[in-house]
Amino acid sequence: MKTLEMRSTSIALTALMMLLTSACGKAETTTSGSTADTKSSASPAAADMKKSTEPVKVIWWHSMSGELGKAVDKLVADFNASQKDVQVEAVFQGTYDESLNKMKASMDTKSGPSLIQVYEIGSRFMIDSKAITPVQKYVDADKFDLSQLEDNILNYYKFDGKLYSMPFNTSNPILYYNKDMFKAAGLDPEKPPTTFEDVAKASQALSKDGKAGASFAIYGWFMEQFFAGQGAEYLNNGNGRTAAATESMVNSDSGVKTLTWWKQMVDNKTASNLGRKTDDTKKAFLAGQVAMTLDSTASLRGIVSGADGKFQVGTSTLPKPADAKDGGVVVGGASLYILNNKSEAEQKGAWEFIKFLTTPQTQAWWHVNTGYFPITKKAYDEQLVKDNLTKYPQFQTAIDQLHNTKANKATQGAVMGVFPEARQLVETAVEEALTGKKAPKEALDAAAKSITEKIGAYNKTVK
Repeated sequence: MKTLEMRSTSIALTALMMLLTSACGKAETTTSGSTADTKSSASPAAADMKKSTEPVKVIWWHSMSGELGKAVDKLVADFNASQKDVQVEAVFQGTYDESLNKMKASMDTKSGPSLIQVYEIGSRFMIDSKAITPVQKYVDADKFDLSQLEDNILNYYKFDGKLYSMPFNTSNPILYYNKDMFKAAGLDPEKPPTTFEDVAKASQALSKDGKAGASFAIYGWFMEQFFAGQGAEYLNNGNGRTAAATESMVNSDSGVKTLTWWKQMVDNKTASNLGRKTDDTKKAFLAGQVAMTLDSTASLRGIVSGADGKFQVGTSTLPKPADAKDGGVVVGGASLYILNNKSEAEQKGAWEFIKFLTTPQTQAWWHVNTGYFPITKKAYDEQLVKDNLTKYPQFQTAIDQLHNTKANKATQGAVMGVFPEARQLVETAVEEALTGKKAPKEALDAAAKSITEKIGAYNKTVK
């Protein structure tokens, strides 16, 4: 998932069908898993590229704007300066949806990128497109040690034991709360709520003087996370991982329980409904109008800095029902795919850049300057990361939440080719329930029916 500020829009099925019928190359098939260590400078891929006197040019399409875009440019400049065999050019292509649609349009002309950043909910589509070379091919060829990377991040991007893309920017949601408001309400600011029941109780104590105890944006990503927190699958067929999903399960008991809890807080005015934009809930939180909110881990630095001098920010794990078991969070953000309609030299060049991005030093810098998780375990040993945790101790919550997540099909994450549309349908259902237009079960039943129909239409286009 991208950061919460970059919300997904619908990807048209007509465009999807155009790509799936276009003359794309076949995806590579390889065996999975290798545990030998490797150095990028000594890899077979790098050795092959040195046969050419001219550096290989790799075009990387990404969707990081603003300060994130500057961070991306710095990574590229550092890589290009570190060696002479590959030169990467980063090109901003707009939102994730915009970039993906441009890639579709480029497939026949081969004018597209060598490497592309795609949000996590585009994973099923990218694999079905047959337009990529799974990074597992180069993992195996280089005996690249995947065990150095975070298991709960890799799990999302693995299908049938094969890694199709390399995780890049990774986040998950946490609860942010105003410690000063907790103190004023007689609540212990060092013991934040962790369950649905505790959040509801705290919200009641915090709601006074025109201020709300909580406000959560109507964002489909949050519903997906609430399912994972309960160890519940969002789609049938093992969340679409044991076989292609054919049915949405958003209207299951886990979904109804979540939306009923949320709606009750809105109905009794202990939580405010500020709509779909996380920017709006963040602004209300920083203004001291809301005591608790949900937001991405990637927003932590901005939230803590925004509250500086006004109040102390606390963090807690994503709330879940008190009786929930075997749950956790699903990673959001995006990963990097190598396109298979480029030369072998370009694909290997893209792999060399990917390996550079996974080094502990690179990951430490990326984490500290963006707020995204390091995907490499040893990045936490870097002094830069240690100093950052001292400055922002709230981030420990996110680290612990990621590491404590139990690996199963629920926390591995749902995959379907129509995820952007599904997210919007879920947001509509939540909106209808919170505004009283429909009961939670009725709203989720309608969403599940529509999502299931869209999955069926998509599956017919995949061969």
